[in-house]
Formats: sequence, structure tokens, C-alpha cells
Amino acid sequence: MYCIKIKCVMDLLSTSYFALFLIIALGFILGSIKLKGISLDVSAVIFIALLFGHYGSVIPSDILNFGMILFICTIGIQAGPGFVDSFKSKGRDLAILTIFLIASAGGITYLLSMLTGLNSDISTGLLSGALTSTPGLAAAIESTHSTVSSIGYGIAYPFGVIGVILFVKLMPYLLRVNLKTLEEKLEKEQFNEFPSLHARVFRVENQNVIGKSLQELRIRTMTGANIARILCNNEAVVATRNTVLNEGDIIKAVGTLDALDRVQLLIGPSVNMELSPNKNYVLESLLVTNKKLINTTLGSLNLWGNFDVTVTRIRRSSVEITPTPDIQLKLGDKLMVAGHKDDMVEVAKLLGNDAKALSSTDFFPIAAGIVLGVLCGKISISMGPNFTFTPGLTGGVLMVAIILSSIGKTGPIMWTMTGSANQLLRQLGLLLFLAGVGTSAGQHIVATFEQYGIMLFLVGAAITLIPMVIAALVGHYIFKMNIFYLLGAITGGMTSTPGLAATDSMTKTNIPTLAYATVYPIALVLLIIVIQILSYF
Repeated sequence: MYCIKIKCVMDLLSTSYFALFLIIALGFILGSIKLKGISLDVSAVIFIALLFGHYGSVIPSDILNFGMILFICTIGIQAGPGFVDSFKSKGRDLAILTIFLIASAGGITYLLSMLTGLNSDISTGLLSGALTSTPGLAAAIESTHSTVSSIGYGIAYPFGVIGVILFVKLMPYLLRVNLKTLEEKLEKEQFNEFPSLHARVFRVENQNVIGKSLQELRIRTMTGANIARILCNNEAVVATRNTVLNEGDIIKAVGTLDALDRVQLLIGPSVNMELSPNKNYVLESLLVTNKKLINTTLGSLNLWGNFDVTVTRIRRSSVEITPTPDIQLKLGDKLMVAGHKDDMVEVAKLLGNDAKALSSTDFFPIAAGIVLGVLCGKISISMGPNFTFTPGLTGGVLMVAIILSSIGKTGPIMWTMTGSANQLLRQLGLLLFLAGVGTSAGQHIVATFEQYGIMLFLVGAAITLIPMVIAALVGHYIFKMNIFYLLGAITGGMTSTPGLAATDSMTKTNIPTLAYATVYPIALVLLIIVIQILSYF
């Protein structure tokens, strides 16, 4: 009876779908374990898969490839807009530093591989693990045509996580900087770039504006503020373009502090009172879900002229933005709109205002992006008589996904996805990929350790630490970069989310997060290119 039970268990383990989901389940259990706040998270799946692979479990290659393609495509869709924006403003310096970091990591990997005799199968895996980059691992496996890269990834990954956390914690002390002083300075800079919006009430006393309509005065253009409502006959009503200002009228304006100061100069003194709207006046938060409006400007909608409503503020990705006529609407923008309740119904229809639409999944961008990416990956680029570069499956899919998501929309076709849908598909693809490569590589893990021993761990640690040291010195002494931007750039360049979490715990400002978001897509793309180049040596 005992033997029969063992045989049943072995039969189940040899069944690919049972082994697949058992690996994922055990991986999640292992990944949830925290030691001093550090956990392997979803990457723990690969360690369970290596163990299963060592004992004979194998996940079919079709599942592996499906997961890899799905994961890479969703990464590209998410990173596309940020990749383009990264070359604007301060993003240029951050991008240059990221290029320097990834290039130095690739150079160190090459030198250490030559010194230690490591082949590209292992070294590319060590590089992707040292930088905790699963897309890099996918590129390494495809470029080397060997799942042995995942062994190097598994060995280097733990220190890749821990090493980045320790480095960002120690870097302020090593560079001898005062975090609190710099934090205050950066908060002022960020306020100037993204000033918060305020509301203030004014009394009309300036003789130059009395008897003129809001359309004639062009208050939005002249001050940068929006008139939200006006007190007429002891009732606060929405201001329209035809509203005429009379002496003693009370108006409420919304804008930055500087904009409100300009309103005071134009209109009259501020007063300490609250304008309570009447029962027909509403202030609603409306979602932009109408795909026809994506990338169109707010001014082209002429909401004031067509519906007598005013957009007082826009919230996008947890940031409040002052509405301007030339600002382009994006899927999921939340507009704060003031107006008559009857008019608001029509505005809601125009914008879409369908929360369910944001949770629905359009698979066309995924399917089309993968098809075009596979075709793009077949293109060969000659770089000399002895070297030909091919983007490959991962590179082709990633580049196409980035380009399409940066475009955003082509006619009625949307090339973007909602965050929730993207997260779900990306997680699914990642789990399938890690389980597949882990079981395949597990068959060779013992032989690899017997050949190289502890040297693999030491090389992986060096690939993690040395590029960060170089980037920190270059960013601080050459670029004169503020340490919070520098911390975000290093964690983003190392594609380390745990490192970013450690940085966030050191400051109240969101500067590191902004820097991380800027360089992360660049690091993803560059690392894949570097890995593909290293695979030729």
C-alpha cells in the first residue's frame, strides 16, 4: 500500500500541469518568508523549480516560451511611455548614468568571465541575477540557447537583492551627505515643478474688470487659475464664459499660490468666507475612459464653451496637474469638474466615466505586439564583417511593445493596457517562465557547482557591487547629482524594487521613486542588449 501511494505521488509530479502549479504554490510560500524585512518574493519560484528539476520534473518548453513572451511584452507595454519621457529634463542625466551603470556591469562581467574561464551560459545568467532582472534572464536563455543561465541567475540573485539594499543604506554615510538637509532642498524643487493647487475666495473691486464677461477677461490665460464658482443672489453657481462680473461679486478660484496672487491683482482682495453651492451646482470627479479622447487636448474639447463646466484640476498617477488647454488626456485621468448637474451628465458621457472600462482587458495589444515583435526579432543587423546583431525573440517583442505603448493610440486601436490587466498578465507570464527555466536548469545544477564551486557566488557579488560603486562616484562627483536622485537612479539601474523600498524608508520625498521610474525602462532595454552582446563571446 505504501509503495502504491509513493507511485501515485511520483506519477503526479511527472504530470507537467500538477508540477507547474505545485512549484508556483511552494514558491509563493517561500517568497513570503521575510528575514529582517527582506524576502525573495515571486523570484523564489525559480529556487523551488531548480529543486524539482534536479529530481526529474520538467515543464514543457512551450509553457516556458509562452510565459517568457507574455512577460516581456507586458513589461514593454508598461515601460514604453516612461522610456520616451526619460530623455526629457533631468531624465537625460539619469539616463546617461544608467547607461554608464549597465555598461560597466557588462564590462565587469566580461572581464571576470575571461579571468575565471566562465562561459557565456553562466556569465550572462550571473549578470541578470546580480541585477535581479528576469527579462535579462529571458534574453540570456534565448541568446545562449541554454537554460544553464538560470543557474547563474539563481546563485547571483540573493546577493543581488541584499547587496543593493545594504549599499543604498550605507551610501549616504560613504558620501558624507546630510539626508535631512537635502530632503528639504529637494522638496522645494519638487514644489516648484509640481506646485500644489489651492482655492481662494475674492471680492470683485477692480474697476477694469467690472462689467466684463469671463470670456473677455481671459482669466485662465492671464493668471493660470480657474474660476470655479461665483456668488450670485446669495447663491454660489458655476461660472460660465458669459458670466459678467459686477462690483462686489464674490468668486472662488482654484490654482497655484502664484496663480491666485495674480487673480487677486486682477480681480480684487481675498476674503475669508466659504461659497456653498446651491442644489443644482455639483463638483464631480470624472474618469477619462472614452478611447476616442486619448491624446486629444483638453482645450479641443471646449468644455466651458459647449457645456458651461470648468475643469479645476486633473489627477494622473497620484499627481495633481493644473489643467491647461494644451494638456493631452490619458486613459484613466481623473478630472475634477464643476458645473450644473444637468450639464454634468453630458460631460460624463463625453469623457466615458466608466470605472469598469479600466478593469477590462483588451488582448489585442498583447496579441498584435507579440506577432510584430516575433517578426522584428528575426531582423539581422550587420555590424561589420564578423558580427551580426539580431534582436531575437525577447529583444524584438520588447522593442515593439515599447514603441507601440509610447505611441499609445493609432486610430481606434489602443496600444496600452490598464495597470491591473497588465499586472495580472505579467505575473502569469513570469510564473510560467520561472517554473519552466528552473526545472530545465535543475538537471545541471549539481554538475555546475562541482565545476565552479563558490566562485560563481563571488563573481555575482562583484557584478552587483562594483557597478553601484562606480555609478555612485560618477553621479556624485562628476554629475553633481543630488543623492536622492542618485539613489533612485542606482536602484532603477539595478532593476531592484527591494532597493527602492529601502530607499523610500530613508526619506519622505518621492524623488527616488521618480528617478527609479525614469531609468528603469532604460535599464531593462540596455541590459537585454548587453546580454545579447556578451552571448557572442
